[in-house]
Amino acid sequence: MKKLFAIVAVLGLLGTAQVAAQTEDVNNVQQTEAVEAASESAAVEAPAVEEPVAEEPAEAAPVEVVEEEGIAGVHKSLKTKFIEGGAEFMALVAIAMVIGLAFCVERIIYLSMAQVNTKKLMAAIADALSKNDVEAAKNICRNTAGPVAAICYQGLLRIDEGLETVERSVVSYGSLQSSMLEKNCSWITLFIAMAPSLGFLGTVIGMVMSFDEIQQKGDISPTIVAGGMKVALITTIYGILVALILQVFYNFILTKIESLVSDMEDCSITLLDLLTKFNLKK
Repeated sequence: MKKLFAIVAVLGLLGTAQVAAQTEDVNNVQQTEAVEAASESAAVEAPAVEEPVAEEPAEAAPVEVVEEEGIAGVHKSLKTKFIEGGAEFMALVAIAMVIGLAFCVERIIYLSMAQVNTKKLMAAIADALSKNDVEAAKNICRNTAGPVAAICYQGLLRIDEGLETVERSVVSYGSLQSSMLEKNCSWITLFIAMAPSLGFLGTVIGMVMSFDEIQQKGDISPTIVAGGMKVALITTIYGILVALILQVFYNFILTKIESLVSDMEDCSITLLDLLTKFNLKK
């Protein structure tokens, strides 16, 4: 009997434990479902929070593109007007501009190569003469380009003939160098005067042709008159533009010539003073 009661008690305890375990599992499942339902309802009820979107910086206005388009538009407009002016007279104006610019470039290159550091040159000559070394002074002038060095060299060549001879030589050679500086400038002035004249010639001939067209059609239509006058005046506009461009280059060339002539005069006076001191030392 005791064994039977013991077995029944053990079986009862096992059954109770299983029931408790099942009850606990059911409670856990129910709690989990409740938590999930609560989270879902909170997610539904909670208002959606929009994340702040970073505003992109406003792009800068394409200034460079606008400028390039403007330049291209002006270039295209000038080319169109040039073609409308007619090949007969616009070609003459273009040739005058090209030849005039060629002379301007040649003069600018020549005058730029003729410029030297006159202070450094005269200091080197003075140093050589202070050492009674005339040949060294001649070599300095011979190895230096430009009219200033050439004038000094001519004066040093006649150092033994007296100061009067040196002065006459410097003045004569200075005049020669000045004329060489002004070489081809007359051609530039010619094309400056020729370009507007060619433009006016094209204008007059264009107006005559316009009147001939009116006479042939027997009608003074504003369209005919305006078209002919526009084409006629384009040649004058381009002729004046060419003259202005060449005039600017010509004035620049004259400025460089005046600067070189001034340097030549100053260095000539300085050279005569140096030679006077050199003769006094003898």
